Amino acid sequence: MAMVILLLFLVVFAVLGTPLAFSIGASCLSYIQIYAPNFMQMLPLFMLAGELMNRGGITQRIVDFSMYLVRPIRGGLGEVNVIGSMIFGGISGSSVADTSALGSILIPAMEKEGYPSNFSAGVTVASSTMGMIIPPSVPMIVYAMVSGESVGKLFIAALIPGILIGFSQLLIVFIISRKKGYHPEKTEFDAKHFVHTMLYGLPAVLMPVVIVGFVSFGVCTASESAGIAVLYAILIGFFFYRELTLKDVLDSLKRTLISSSSIMIIIGFTTIFTWLLTMANVPATIANFFLALNLPRAGYALLFDVIILFIGTFIDVSPAILLLSPILLPVMKSVGITGLQFGAMMITGLAIGLVTPPVGMCLNACTKINKMPIIDIFKGALPFIVCNLIVLISISVFPVLTTWLPQFISY
Repeated sequence: MAMVILLLFLVVFAVLGTPLAFSIGASCLSYIQIYAPNFMQMLPLFMLAGELMNRGGITQRIVDFSMYLVRPIRGGLGEVNVIGSMIFGGISGSSVADTSALGSILIPAMEKEGYPSNFSAGVTVASSTMGMIIPPSVPMIVYAMVSGESVGKLFIAALIPGILIGFSQLLIVFIISRKKGYHPEKTEFDAKHFVHTMLYGLPAVLMPVVIVGFVSFGVCTASESAGIAVLYAILIGFFFYRELTLKDVLDSLKRTLISSSSIMIIIGFTTIFTWLLTMANVPATIANFFLALNLPRAGYALLFDVIILFIGTFIDVSPAILLLSPILLPVMKSVGITGLQFGAMMITGLAIGLVTPPVGMCLNACTKINKMPIIDIFKGALPFIVCNLIVLISISVFPVLTTWLPQFISY
């Protein structure tokens, strides 16, 4: 039946005069709309929520809120950058959006306070990798569509890795800042400003908590939480911060349409590609090759880490997920690695690819802000990327880091 539907749509689009390549892509997308409608609802809505939050006055509130969070450790803007990324990542679900939004504010501010340009840019791009790890995560939704895993459980599976990366990067920032004297002098505490900042920052901080909490405790499905995120963003932007305008909403809709459409096109053509691979028996051949190595479970996990780090250097996140998951997921399951652990490993590994040349989407976003060469930004980010690598290896060797929390959610 599924093949009949796929061929039927292909014929219809071709008869309507659609070019053959786009007819094939459109038929695949129509198939996905029928058999995976939740994915088609979640992806654009979460992306729209991120756009609305970006334009609704949320970024500066996150920065102000973070300043007080790190104040007890004489928190400079380096720590604020990491804390801000942890919060913002749970709103936008996108590392590139994190780099663009927070970087445009914090990089100039850090340079003004005396931080070196490469350090300011490096901590910005490296901390932004949490945007696609800490839930909600757009790449996790893409992986859920391919793997059939629960979006809610995937969100929770990535929570501990994301938090571990955040706290380890905070430690690196503190050590470097203290050694080189980047920390600012302690300023007088202003109670009135503190209360105002915390109250106005709470709606921003509560956004990811609301989304993940609702899904985790069965209040709503992951698809419904995406709609709630959009409604929340609109209400906060219009009526609380009063910075969101009708023009912003229209611009957000336009940007979401363009961004999600590009992903949908990739998905459509990747569906064809993976089907051809299956017909050519490529997944089975690769599976037999890996299984013939007779490695322990941890050995296979670390081998996969190497593969994903290499692939992530040259291929963007969504195409990499769509290409690799159908091939490698059956192999990983056969050696005892669950779909949840595999997903967390893949997203964490591919996040590193966003800050490594030559592709490095976050590096490209950052260079548009501070006009620095990509290689200089990468050098500044290197100490923080090590944190990502350590966490990736940890979740590969110790599956409990990704499988313990998801067992407590209701579906």
